[in-house]
Amino acid sequence: MAQTVETIARALNARAEGDLQLPIEGASEPSAAGERQIALAMDPKYAPGITQGKARAAILWEGADWQSYGLSAAIFVARPRLAMAGLSKAFDPGPEIAPGIHPTAVIDPTAEIGADPAIGPFVVIGRGVRIGANARIAAHVVISEGARIGADALVLQGAKIGARVVIGDRFICQPGAVIGADGFSFVTPEKSGIEEIRETLGHREEIRQQSWTRIHSLGTVEIGDDVEIGANACIDRGTVRATSIGRGTKLDNLVHVGHNVQVGEDCLLCGQVGIAGSTRIGNRVVLGGQCGVSDNIFVGDDVIAGGATKIMSNAPAGRVLLGYPAIKMDTHVEAWKNIRRLSRLFAQVSELRETVTKLAQKGSAE
Repeated sequence: MAQTVETIARALNARAEGDLQLPIEGASEPSAAGERQIALAMDPKYAPGITQGKARAAILWEGADWQSYGLSAAIFVARPRLAMAGLSKAFDPGPEIAPGIHPTAVIDPTAEIGADPAIGPFVVIGRGVRIGANARIAAHVVISEGARIGADALVLQGAKIGARVVIGDRFICQPGAVIGADGFSFVTPEKSGIEEIRETLGHREEIRQQSWTRIHSLGTVEIGDDVEIGANACIDRGTVRATSIGRGTKLDNLVHVGHNVQVGEDCLLCGQVGIAGSTRIGNRVVLGGQCGVSDNIFVGDDVIAGGATKIMSNAPAGRVLLGYPAIKMDTHVEAWKNIRRLSRLFAQVSELRETVTKLAQKGSAE
């Protein structure tokens, strides 16, 4: 995907100087860059690598003296990570899915496919499915009966979208994700040990045999616009009402969203996050990798939870959490500082006790 310095600068909405028609075929770290690659040195600490590579153009920080590095052109950015978003988009060709419908695809005659589709081999699309324009659906995807997907969808290899799932526009689904599997919901004829423990916080009157009866999932999954689902993520359908994912929310690989969960808008759920059933997650919530959220609680808007945090009770809006169980991050950090001081404290107490004992013995002898 050949570009020029000028087209890259335009994509980044950034200022450029020098030979703006210089052809660029890719991006690289400065020391490894070739002549037709643009060096990424958006922080001064990476600049020395420019002279070790062969790049003729670089993306630099504002105010950099680009000519001193022997460059022919430079682009200047104020926010490097945002620049990477634009740069990566400019050079990403996307998955190779041939336009049209592959002859091995199995599409029910009642399904409605929008204009300009690209549907790969061995895709299965069920009865009454509706898919918007410009859909790109890679090999071995299954979209079950009654599902609806908006325009400009990208659904990658082996993803499974269940019956009656509703998805908005510009949806991205990474390989192997499962959207709309049944929820994990079971009940016993008598009060189960789990129910008893939840009421007593650990005490059981009697341990007895119990068997599980399945609660079927009659609801579906509803997903807003501009949502991305990571590889092998799982979103369970609701028991009666829909499990929902709000507009702009992004799920990382291996995230699990349980039945009846409601996730708000513009959230980030990082790898291996698990959210138990019937929990509500507010808007702009960030859950770090391996966070767990208990069932039937509420996590307020703008909550940020560090990696491996376990949220077991309602979290107020704007709270920053860490630990198991989750507490305020600054409290958690201070608590662990105190734990690290315990050995010194124990030694001091032991020394003090010996001193007191000696003084007492001395006093009694006198």
